[in-house]
Amino acid sequence: MSSTAPFSTKRLLWLALALSLGAAVSLGITRFAYGLLLPVMRDDLGWSYTLAGAMNTANAAGYLIGALSTPALLRRLGVARVLLGGALAASVFMGACGFLTDAGALLVQRLLAGVASAWVFVAGGLLAARLGAQSPAQAGLLLGLYYGGTGWGIVLSALAVPALLQAAANVPHGWAWAWWALALACLAATAVLARPALTLQKQELSAQSGQAPAAQNVRQRVPLARMGWALAGYLMFGVGYIGYMTFVIALLREQGEGAAAITTFYTLLGLAVVASARIWSRLLDRARGGGALALLNALLGVATLVPALTGAWPLVLASGLLFGAVFLSVVASTTAFVRHNLPPVQWAAGISAFTIVFAAGQIVGPTVVGWIADGPGGLARGLLYSAAALWLGALLAWRQRPLAGGDD
Repeated sequence: MSSTAPFSTKRLLWLALALSLGAAVSLGITRFAYGLLLPVMRDDLGWSYTLAGAMNTANAAGYLIGALSTPALLRRLGVARVLLGGALAASVFMGACGFLTDAGALLVQRLLAGVASAWVFVAGGLLAARLGAQSPAQAGLLLGLYYGGTGWGIVLSALAVPALLQAAANVPHGWAWAWWALALACLAATAVLARPALTLQKQELSAQSGQAPAAQNVRQRVPLARMGWALAGYLMFGVGYIGYMTFVIALLREQGEGAAAITTFYTLLGLAVVASARIWSRLLDRARGGGALALLNALLGVATLVPALTGAWPLVLASGLLFGAVFLSVVASTTAFVRHNLPPVQWAAGISAFTIVFAAGQIVGPTVVGWIADGPGGLARGLLYSAAALWLGALLAWRQRPLAGGDD
């Protein structure tokens, strides 16, 4: 992205950190806080694991709808409005969950929250990619900082939800208080997001004003067939990772871990997500093909397998740290792939394509893992299925080769 007034490196880093609050809202809170609330909601409302998994399947279906609608919204409203409108809508839908107990109504709530979170995540990812274009040497770090914001949402959820559940233990449906508190946190993050998002959109409009009309209006078809192996590998990532994030807390409870241990586990997982921005930035800068996606999928498969085989606390904790250090970098690797291999005019469409297959995979994962968990072998067997899906994704992504015509 060209600009009439490029930002300094320090300003770029601060903008990426501010944008990371979008990732905290869209995934760290709106998506992943549910894993902490699932066990108590399941006990209170009498759900099967299949129904509990269906809640995240509904969320993923909404995410798919949101991803499909995002390109048109970006053209009509602009990236800042999509980002901020989605964050505000996600906050409202999160708060609404605290007023619902009917399974059907909660499924609708999770679906709508998924729609809003996709708007936030795709718009924020596009802005992060544009930041990276201003400083190619820092592009991997800037992308990592944005996606690593999911970790801050996870950390907040890990620290807040158990304390809120304990405080409301004697209140009917006390888990509702956690949803309301998380909604307020999303609103606060949205308020902080507003200024940097509008600043970036203003800069983008200023840059476009100096371009010829033909350059502004050019439309090119994204070469989806040539990206097929990466898209297939990312589809299997969506299938596999979500089983872990949906059910690992429930599995730890089944293994006898208490509230303090679970808080420690989930907090460290979130901090590892934040640290992943530094860990994998050079890999994201170098890998033009599917190698980064393949390596990270394979590592996630290992992390997912561990708690399915053992309840030994040091190994389970290591699993959470490895998972946190890797899984959002898988997402960042697809944005890096788009930036390396497609011209800037195609970035929005390329990111949306990956988001769509990601959402499709997440639709399958939670319900299938829940269905397996309701049978012999329980949640541990369900996570074996998740690990297998991740390793299949690694094999598929490994076949992806770089494309010609990228921005680097």
